[in-house]
Amino acid sequence: MTASLPEFTPEQRHEQVLRLPTPSSHDRGPAETADVFARLAVWLHGSPSVHETVDAVVQFALQALNCSHAGVALAVRGRPEVPAATDPMVAEIYHWQMAGGVGPLIKSMRDHETLLIRDTAVETRWPDWSAKVLSLGVRSVLDVPLTTSARSVGVLGLYSVVPDAFSADDEAIAHILARHASVAVATARHEENMAQAVDARKLVGQAMGILMERYNLDGDRAFAVLRRYSQQSNTKLRDVAQQLVDTRKLPG
Repeated sequence: MTASLPEFTPEQRHEQVLRLPTPSSHDRGPAETADVFARLAVWLHGSPSVHETVDAVVQFALQALNCSHAGVALAVRGRPEVPAATDPMVAEIYHWQMAGGVGPLIKSMRDHETLLIRDTAVETRWPDWSAKVLSLGVRSVLDVPLTTSARSVGVLGLYSVVPDAFSADDEAIAHILARHASVAVATARHEENMAQAVDARKLVGQAMGILMERYNLDGDRAFAVLRRYSQQSNTKLRDVAQQLVDTRKLPG
C-alpha cells in the first residue's frame, strides 16, 4: 500500500523533492538507486494535481540528470500543453514547435519515440528547429515520451548548453523517470476528472432542486428542462446548471 503523505504547501513539496537523493552518483549501488526512485514514486503519486506532479518531475530531472533545463509537455485533447518548465526558454522551444507542428517534441509525442540530439549545431533533421534552439544556447536535447498502455501522456524534455551532454546512464535514468511520471500524471488526471465529475453532478443536483421548488417539477422533468436548455443553447449541461445556481435564471 502506498505510504500516506503529510499535507504540504506547493512550496514545501518543491523543497522536499529537491532534498531527495539523486540516482546519478557513481557510488550508488542498484539497491540504493532503486530506493531513490521508490521514494520519488511515492512523492509523485501523492501529488494532489497534474501541475504539481509534472513540476516535481522537472525539478528532480534537473537534479538527477546532466541537463541545464527541463520541461514537460502534455497531450491534452490531442494537442500539447506545457504545464512545467524550469526556464522560460524551454516553454518557448515547446510553443515554437507546437505552432509549426514539427520538431523532436512533436515526433516523440506522436510516435512514442525517444530522440537524442547530440549537437544542435550539426543536427539536420529539423533545420529550422535546430537554428531556433541553437540561438537560445541549447546544444543537446533528450526528448523521452511519457506513455501508458492506453495512450500518449506527453514528453519529458531535457536540455543542455553543452554538446553531447547526455550519456547512456542519463538516458537510462530519464527512461525510468519518464515511466514513473507517465503513471503519476495519468493517475492525477483521472483523479482530477473524477473530482470534476462529482462537482458537476452536485451542481446539476442543485439546479434541479431550484427548478423542482420553483415550478413544482419532479426530478425527471427538472433534468429534462436543463438538458433542453443545454441542447438549445449549445452549452454544456454543467454550465447551464452553474448559471441557474448563480443567477436563479436559465440561459437566454
